[in-house]
Amino acid sequence: MAILKAFKGLRPPVEIVKQLASRPYDVLNSEEARAEAKGNPYSLLKVTKAEIDLAADVDVHGQEVYDKVVENFADFKNKGWLVQDAEDKLYIYAQTMNGRTQFGIVGCTSIEDYFNNIIKKHELTRKDKEEDRMIHVRITNANVEPVFFSYPANKNIDSIVEKIVSKNQAVYDFVSDEGFGHHFWTIDDKATMDKIIEIFANEIPSLYVADGHHRTAAAALVGQEKRKNNPNHNGTEEYNFFMSVLFPDNQLKIIDYNRVVKDLNNLSSPELIHKLEEVFIVENKGSEIYSPCCLHNFAMYLGGNWYSLTAKEGTYNDTDPIGVLDVTILSSLVLDHILDIKDLRTSTRVDFIGGIRGLGELQKRVDSGEMKAAFALYPVSMKQLIDIADTGNIMPPKTTWFEPKLRSGLVVHLLD
Repeated sequence: MAILKAFKGLRPPVEIVKQLASRPYDVLNSEEARAEAKGNPYSLLKVTKAEIDLAADVDVHGQEVYDKVVENFADFKNKGWLVQDAEDKLYIYAQTMNGRTQFGIVGCTSIEDYFNNIIKKHELTRKDKEEDRMIHVRITNANVEPVFFSYPANKNIDSIVEKIVSKNQAVYDFVSDEGFGHHFWTIDDKATMDKIIEIFANEIPSLYVADGHHRTAAAALVGQEKRKNNPNHNGTEEYNFFMSVLFPDNQLKIIDYNRVVKDLNNLSSPELIHKLEEVFIVENKGSEIYSPCCLHNFAMYLGGNWYSLTAKEGTYNDTDPIGVLDVTILSSLVLDHILDIKDLRTSTRVDFIGGIRGLGELQKRVDSGEMKAAFALYPVSMKQLIDIADTGNIMPPKTTWFEPKLRSGLVVHLLD
């Protein structure tokens, strides 16, 4: 069963929370982060992407950047932009997008649960990215950004959360520039916190990493390092836990994660369509944007036209949790067998576009001449994600896109 722990969070004053809260480090490149933080001294990007305060050609993994992280994080605390709560708390973080609100519990989860697979993963991590985040955790001695977890929906937790948010005004409540609502409550009553922690300990068998595999791995590995380096380790230290936001699975929605390719592997457009017709039912939908209607149906944009591609029976395995995924079908039948793109993690011939940008972005990338064709996929379901994690399988790269992203800076967890 899952361990959840309250903690003394570092939080910003209400009057600067909107300016301080930032998008996660990994959804912005350095140039975008500089633009987003321009003229805003409070932006947490100065801590999560501290290169924005240095020369544009600085090595983002260089010591100069890491020194700036330490300096800026200390400044945020010294200037009162992040102030620690006096008592251990749990928190509620809700997000609203397109009229739909999801409610998450903010607390600390256990590195022991990570290593024992109570916290289940569905993606591989890269060592270089792990190490970069590990350095960030070490030098700040904090989880500056939360990880995004899901858990099997539980009516008792739902009831507690509903009672808190209906009877108490949110301490933070703002709409970010992209139009998403962010709402945040503190849970001050110890009996209520104890009840939530008890429910997780007795009724929640597993947690699932939705977004933040590298941050999760980094937090767990740094905690493990601190254990080994502490001769008086007893298991209760803050470094044994890391900050997470946990959402019930029935409130989350995964959106599409699409592909664009730079060339057709020396095929003409008619030759590509001919090869696709061997394994798909291909329908020309004209110039109006076409969106996939269901599992195993894809949209392709090629030569100014949108096409519906429906995988023919026998070309996929619905009994295989990986084989049933549309990303697997597209990768196998199209990207690999037809276009000769073998490794999605390393190939420079393919790029990935989150569905939040809309299918118009796919058309734009092709019409500009930068890309030759685009493929849109029907979104993965939470059930598929959980089935894959429960069976110990790993999803192909760039399969899931969760939106809205968690804002960093609403609360920070110190490791001592």
